[in-house]
Amino acid sequence: MGRDFDMPQEATVEATPEEVWEAISTGPGIDSWFMGRTQVAEGIVRTAFGQVELPPSAVTAAEPLRRFAHSSGKADDGRFVAYEFMIEGRDRGSTLVRMVTSGFLPGDDWQDEFEAMSRGLEMYFATLVEYLGHFAGRVATPLTEFGPPVTDWAVAWERLYAALGGVPAVGDRAAVCGVKGVVYHRDSQTLGIRAGDGMYRFMQGFGGSMIASHLLFEDGADQGPRWRAWLEELHAG
Repeated sequence: MGRDFDMPQEATVEATPEEVWEAISTGPGIDSWFMGRTQVAEGIVRTAFGQVELPPSAVTAAEPLRRFAHSSGKADDGRFVAYEFMIEGRDRGSTLVRMVTSGFLPGDDWQDEFEAMSRGLEMYFATLVEYLGHFAGRVATPLTEFGPPVTDWAVAWERLYAALGGVPAVGDRAAVCGVKGVVYHRDSQTLGIRAGDGMYRFMQGFGGSMIASHLLFEDGADQGPRWRAWLEELHAG
């Protein structure tokens, strides 16, 4: 068993085609909205999420200011993931950006993985839109910290929302661990908060841990221990 999937997403952003191209086709640009750290070199996209190295993804299309695409090779079980970005300039410096993620998930438990992947992709695309609207041209330092194992996700999210002062809606102001910002994305497995110095994201990790996957535009290099300790305290009850 398994499933082919195809997930299109699009938005009009207040950024130029040049700014969008930089964000989707270069390592520093991708670092500023996607997951972990990414390098784009010699036709290969390589991404590391914490200590996990994702399969290398070969560039299949690179048409500056128009289209960028890359795809992992098929594994023995048929698994692969492909990304395609299309750019279309609009009036007054705005740009339509479309991201299509497709591939194949093997195994009888593909539903759970697809659910986690879908929620993650929704957050990443929302982060791309937020980045282009508020931080275009700047480069973030990605921060990825994994909390302790979670046995009850309902309780885990209750504790996170309690730390925020209640369940937030998109557009609400929120404060967490000394960071004050605005909620730009929330769904059943992810939360994103935009502050003046970066974007702070929390994810329900498919491996069983709450993940802090932040993008910091100021003083990001030494914040890992702080967020690791905060996650441990949060889930210690």
